[in-house]
Amino acid sequence: MSEKGIFPSRFLFCILTISMFLLILSSVFLLQFGNTSLLPRSVFKLILVNGTSYLKSNVQNELKLPFFLSESSQVDAQTPVKNGDSTCHMLTYGKKMCVLRQRNIDSCNADQALLRVYMYDLPSEFHFGLLGWKGKPNKVWPEINDSNRIPAYPGGLNLQHSMEYWLTLDLLSSNLPSVVRPCAAIRVTNSSQADIIFVPFFASLSYNRHSKLQGKEKVSVNKLLQNKLVKFLTAQNEWKRFGGKDHLIVAHHPNSMLDARGELGSAMFVLADFGRYPVEIANIEKDVIAPYRHVVKTIPSADSAPFEKRPILVFFQGAIYRKDGGTIRQELYYLLKDEKDVHFAFGTIQGNGVKQAGHGMASSKFCLNIAGDTPSSNRLFDAIVSHCVPVIISDEIELPFEDVIDYSEICIFVRGSDAVKKGYLINLLRGITKEQWSKMWEKLKETVRHFQYQYPSQPCDAVDMIWEAVARKVSSIRLRVHRESRFRRSDI
Repeated sequence: MSEKGIFPSRFLFCILTISMFLLILSSVFLLQFGNTSLLPRSVFKLILVNGTSYLKSNVQNELKLPFFLSESSQVDAQTPVKNGDSTCHMLTYGKKMCVLRQRNIDSCNADQALLRVYMYDLPSEFHFGLLGWKGKPNKVWPEINDSNRIPAYPGGLNLQHSMEYWLTLDLLSSNLPSVVRPCAAIRVTNSSQADIIFVPFFASLSYNRHSKLQGKEKVSVNKLLQNKLVKFLTAQNEWKRFGGKDHLIVAHHPNSMLDARGELGSAMFVLADFGRYPVEIANIEKDVIAPYRHVVKTIPSADSAPFEKRPILVFFQGAIYRKDGGTIRQELYYLLKDEKDVHFAFGTIQGNGVKQAGHGMASSKFCLNIAGDTPSSNRLFDAIVSHCVPVIISDEIELPFEDVIDYSEICIFVRGSDAVKKGYLINLLRGITKEQWSKMWEKLKETVRHFQYQYPSQPCDAVDMIWEAVARKVSSIRLRVHRESRFRRSDI
């Protein structure tokens, strides 16, 4: 071959070698020092803890992760947790997601938290005032350093929709060094630095306690508060900035916020299900499903009865005659009431009702969760904390945290059309072996903590899981905002 032919070949080889070297060098540079502003701050941190993307442990550089109009904040590549406590994070979607991690840091701040939350200082009539709390003049919030001084939430069935109370307490305590809690969400004082704007209205309590007219009232307190809330929110710059899309409103009771939900429907809702909402107001794409607060006592794992010590095969106790989709309860009652090892009876919380239900569930292998007036109920979570394998017969049910919890590992799902076939349900449950049931029972005991509400909140409890669910919605909020801003003319 001539020298003229060899020279171009060598030249091209050198060019390709240099190009490959520069490509590898630039990739390493971007990995270690690149700006991640293309990703929302909370989503990037979830990616890091998910393990789908990571930085080597010896890399100490910080990443700038701005969100909305906030200034860039410095965030360590590894999400820290408070005071050496364990925290909840996602491994892979659809698999077991909570892993205990130990970290030794002294405090939780806005750079360390998964979610930065701005909370309106609404007058107490919207929140703790509904519990009878009366603070000093110009004082909006109660003292929460001492748990004995925190206003108590009403008991009974009121408790099942109390997540508004637990989330508010968690935010109030997030800036207190004396309170040890997970570092999922932290309250910030500048709304422009927030990922989410939290509205502290105890909507479920307002409905439960103040929806009926009292004395000479012409308009209920519940309706008045909703009207006030709409006027307040729609007048705020924070609301106007994105049309309320980055606002978080807890409306867990299916009848709460009935008068205001249409005008505030652009916000993210925390709900029990979508049974009484039109799809344009509430849907799984923008909203979060939260677990009910169970009303029966949690059975400690060590005291949980195994298969052979649970004499009842199937348990249901509650209202049997329901409207809408709940008519299936009546059909199942007539199919199962005469089975020898089935407890299917009417029951209420009156008298000793809750204690009896808790004892019955703890003595049963399977607990029916049947659609009622709405697709969901707290009965599912009562079953979970009783380690009674739930049998879900509710075709329209939405389940909390289902993007990270595989409920097929702890529940049995039966279509309503199949459940009402004679012999179908009872034969299905009788056919489940001790080994199959025991596997689900063990999983239930591991899962219970995700459905516990408490103060202070604990790693992977219901409060912690709700904040993480909200964080997973942040990227979709940003997408909606950016898409709607495409043709908006602003000052250039």
